[in-house]
Amino acid sequence: QVQLVESGGGLVQAGGSLRLSCAASGSIFSINAMGWYRQAPGKQRELVAGISRGGSTNYADSVKGRFTISRDNAKNTVYLQMNSLKPEDTAVYYCKVVYRWIDYWGQGTQVTVSS
Repeated sequence: QVQLVESGGGLVQAGGSLRLSCAASGSIFSINAMGWYRQAPGKQRELVAGISRGGSTNYADSVKGRFTISRDNAKNTVYLQMNSLKPEDTAVYYCKVVYRWIDYWGQGTQVTVSS
């Protein structure tokens, strides 16, 4: 079983920055893919960024050049550095990890960007 704890959300003005963290705990040997998703009110959950165990990354077009995903395998933690935030980035952000072919989700953290 894998438990995920997210932190780092909050309220920020447009143009500002936030850094999200998601720490995995439990009887973990090796986590495969890790990623961040978001869900805005009335919209479907969408992939924001993903990172493989080897460090390969992929991003949604809407965040390319502004967001950076990274991970610390020793700490089983994934990060999302969000710069140049826009009001349309407002959403609940969820981390997801894949461990032994099972998806585990965090509880979500609210990010609100004011104009």
